[in-house]
Formats: sequence, C-alpha cells, structure tokens
Amino acid sequence: MILKKNKKVIVAMSGGVDSSVAAWILKKKYQVEGLFMKNWEEDDKEKYCNAKKDLCDAENVCKKLNIHLHKMNFSEEYWEKVFKNFLNEHKKGKTPNPDILCNKEIKFNILLNYSTQELQADYIATGHYARIKIINGKHLLLKSTDLKKDQSYFLYTLNDMQLKKILFPIGHFKKHEVRTIAKKINLEVAEKKDSTGICFIGPKKLKNFLSLYINKKIGNITTTSGKIIGQHDGVFYYTLGQRKGLGVGGIKGTCNIPWYVVDKNIEKNILVVAQGSCNRDLMSIGLIAKNINWVNGKNKIIFPLFCQVKTRYRQEDVNCNIEYINNAYIRILFYTPVIAVTPGQSVVFYLSKICIGGGIIESRLPL
Repeated sequence: MILKKNKKVIVAMSGGVDSSVAAWILKKKYQVEGLFMKNWEEDDKEKYCNAKKDLCDAENVCKKLNIHLHKMNFSEEYWEKVFKNFLNEHKKGKTPNPDILCNKEIKFNILLNYSTQELQADYIATGHYARIKIINGKHLLLKSTDLKKDQSYFLYTLNDMQLKKILFPIGHFKKHEVRTIAKKINLEVAEKKDSTGICFIGPKKLKNFLSLYINKKIGNITTTSGKIIGQHDGVFYYTLGQRKGLGVGGIKGTCNIPWYVVDKNIEKNILVVAQGSCNRDLMSIGLIAKNINWVNGKNKIIFPLFCQVKTRYRQEDVNCNIEYINNAYIRILFYTPVIAVTPGQSVVFYLSKICIGGGIIESRLPL
C-alpha cells in the first residue's frame, strides 16, 4: 500500500454509514478530516430536516475515528442555488431533482472550493457509490460495483477537473460489505437506515412539503378524452406516472384498473390521467434534453451517438441514439419505448459502465 499521509482529504460526513466507512478507509492512507454540511434550517415545525441527529452521529463517528470534524452552514447557498430552482420548476409543472443540483452547486462546487482553498485539502471525498478511473490521462466516472446502489446518475454534472480532486472510497464495495466493515470497527451507525427521499425533505410526502411553499390551486382531473372524474389541489403537486394520492376511485363504466398521471396542462390547471401503468399515453419514444454536460468534454463526441440512458434513478439502462440539434438541445431516440419520461428530471448517458454525461429533460416525444 502506498501511504500518502502528506496528502489531506476532507470527507463530507453525513452522519450515515457510507461516509463514515469512507473516512475510516481513507484514514489508512491520508491525513483525514471530516466536514458536516448544514444545508437546511430546522426551524420547520413539521421536522422535515434531520440535521441535528445527523450531526450528532457524525460527531460520534469522528470521535471514534479520532479525526477533526469541521462544521459549515451552507443553508443560504442551498436556498439560493438549489431550493429556489426546485420551487420555480415545480410552479412550471416540472419535476426537478434537487439532489443532482445539490451535488453540482453545493458538494462539488462550494464544498470542493472551500476544502481545497480554505482548508488546504488535496481532495474531498464522499460516501457515494461510484468510481473514478484514470485512462489515458482522463478521469472517468464509472458506475459502482454494487449496481443496485450505484449513484453515478446523481453525479453526471461533474467534469474531469473536478474528478481529479474527488475520491469515492466505497465505490468498489457492496452495501452489505460497507455495513460489515462498520460493525467490525464498532461504529454506532452500522445499522442506521439509508436516507430516502429528497435531500432536504427525507421520506415525507412531497405534496405535504410543497404545500408549505406553494398555495393550492384546485383544478379538474380528466381522462384523456376530456371527461372530468375528480379534482386535484394543483398540477405542480403531481408528477408523470404518479398513481398514489390522486383520489380517483372506481369510475362507473371503467375497469377496476389504477389511474396514472399522463399529462399536466399548466395553463388550464388540468391533470390528465389514464388507466394502467403501461398505457400508450404514458410511453415515450424519445425526448429533448437541455443543459447538457459531458463529463470528459464534448470534443470527441460524434453524433449520432449510440449509448445507453437512464431517465430516472434505478431505471434499467435503455439503448438509444443521441442526435445533435444545436448547442442548447439534443434529441434522444429510444430503441424501445420508455414509461413516464418526466420534464424537469435528468437523463443520464452511459457507455457500458462509464457515465459520459447527462442533461435535463425538456420535453418527451410521445409514442
């Protein structure tokens, strides 16, 4: 093992088992310090934020590992660069992914710069399930060994220069192996549940959270033929493919099959639904994407590009062709129809295990 104790690493400590084990692994080779980011103020009575408990867990882990823990409040930056976008996009009827924007603007921008400039670190590290591999001088972003936990989908906004300063210590481990390590070194967080839901909301219902910031706007729920079958509280509370929370039960003259959101008319405040998870109205043959980022640059990308894509986290890879439209937009055509392609979400590109980039879904191409 090559020791690099003269190299300093700042580990983003979340209070979870993944970042805790990452810190322990790195401590064998580097000079390690932890940093806990507070990205959300916990003054909400609904207790959506678990920052206090997570900070306590992070402090206990760092004490156990004998590493210093820095504490930074990035709540203001998070509000300005992530949360405002989250609200504005929802008001437009789109469904953004704030976890991806948080990685882009907070963890691998503000945190990276603060760690390397103010704390004089050589690298930052996180507990993400992803890998970095250097080939021909390029730092490539790869899927993790544990494909069920792979988080490269959330990291497509990174670039080669950032990857040079980032470490993903647990990317070649399976989740159960990480927990086993945590138990062996007696970390209290060894059995702590994984965080779920959106980064600042947790597993709470999104609709309940949004209602704190966006006023209800009652409107009609209609079938694709225009028949009114119910009412909703505002189209911005719902997403394409959503089944639960519609309040639409058995309708006379229809089969007893669940209803799904297939379209949102923002101007008329109408939520359009259809029956069945694989109905034609929910399928797309492609999409238009914007805000494209190529992890290792666009110079060697030749269009049309054959690759694989995910239009949502944990989705199976789908073969596609990517066509260049202009500097702002690309067109993606699937080899097989894809369900619930959602404007505002991210589409991420892969060449086998290599994440080559991604973008924001602007619109879908119906079947």
